[in-house]
Amino acid sequence: MKNHNMFFRIVFCSLLRRRSRMLAALLAVALGGTVFLGMGAVYYDIPRQMGREFRSYGSNLIFVASGHALTLNLTQVEKAASLLPADKVIGLTPFRYETMYYTLRGVTVVGTDMASARKTSPYWRVQGRWPEKDAEILLGMDVAEQTQLYAGASLSLEVVPRTGEKFVKTLTVSGILRSGGAEDGFILMPLSGLEALMGEAGTASVVEASIAVPGEELAVLAESIRAGVPGIAPRLVKRIADSETTVLARLRALVYLVTAVVLFLTMICVGATMMTVVMERRREIGLKKAIGAENKHIAAEFLGEGVLLAGAGALLGMVSGWFFARIVSLSVFEREVSLPFFLVALTLLTSLLVTLLASFIPVLRAMDVDPAQTLRGE
Repeated sequence: MKNHNMFFRIVFCSLLRRRSRMLAALLAVALGGTVFLGMGAVYYDIPRQMGREFRSYGSNLIFVASGHALTLNLTQVEKAASLLPADKVIGLTPFRYETMYYTLRGVTVVGTDMASARKTSPYWRVQGRWPEKDAEILLGMDVAEQTQLYAGASLSLEVVPRTGEKFVKTLTVSGILRSGGAEDGFILMPLSGLEALMGEAGTASVVEASIAVPGEELAVLAESIRAGVPGIAPRLVKRIADSETTVLARLRALVYLVTAVVLFLTMICVGATMMTVVMERRREIGLKKAIGAENKHIAAEFLGEGVLLAGAGALLGMVSGWFFARIVSLSVFEREVSLPFFLVALTLLTSLLVTLLASFIPVLRAMDVDPAQTLRGE
């Protein structure tokens, strides 16, 4: 026990005597720990954060009828939805397309779940308000320009149901929709209202799903639905799924590169500091060897200094790394970042490994000191 106490006293006092030099190494280790923990937290959270960001661009999976069928059975869609991870599903929106007539011209009327559509298509912009009743509709921007109608106006459509005679239905325009896509040329209304007009319920032309999972996992989910639910053919929205995968891969590569460069620079800084300390302490090392100290004792002393330096630097790095990760996450993704415990332990181990590797060559130089030459002043 006394030997251990003496060892720690020697190591601690040695650091204090050269605190100006060791402070630079300490700050280098702290910087390395900061970047490692901060970038690691961002790396760990990238799929969740970026997945949420990409969901603002619309659905990434659609369901269509398989074979020669033209419509989807919504009961089968519910079965398919049960195969999806509930905590990852942003929205699941059915769309039913029907043709009606306005002033003898055919128009496409789309029935959908308005609340769900706002989740799967958050980029839609409505001037006015969203429909709240079955007899309320949204006019696509192109339709509104053609008809010269606005929010609050009435629109009469000629409806041709599956069975029975055609009739005219007057609907209220609750808002004007601007999507930048095909929806600008449609009339949208609640699915229940369209089902009542057509006299047929429980079907959809297509169902769009927005799921916050990486592209590889999304493909696996699509295959499980294809195999487990007859009548449904899931299809990936390639432009979104592929873009998400590409962006994630590049961001991860950037995290790897930045972290590796910073750790390498940390190693150089710590190594240079330790080498300078060894050169300054050559006479001290020679004296210790002359009175009986072995190489393993010399190596243990310098490695002990390195371990103490790594521990203190890692603690500082973990505290500053947490704030660094929060700043990056809030400024880039506008969301809080999560910090798993294993990343904290990994930061400590990495700081220790980097410091020990940086100390390897200086320790070898310390062990090579010839006491006879050193004490003669050579």
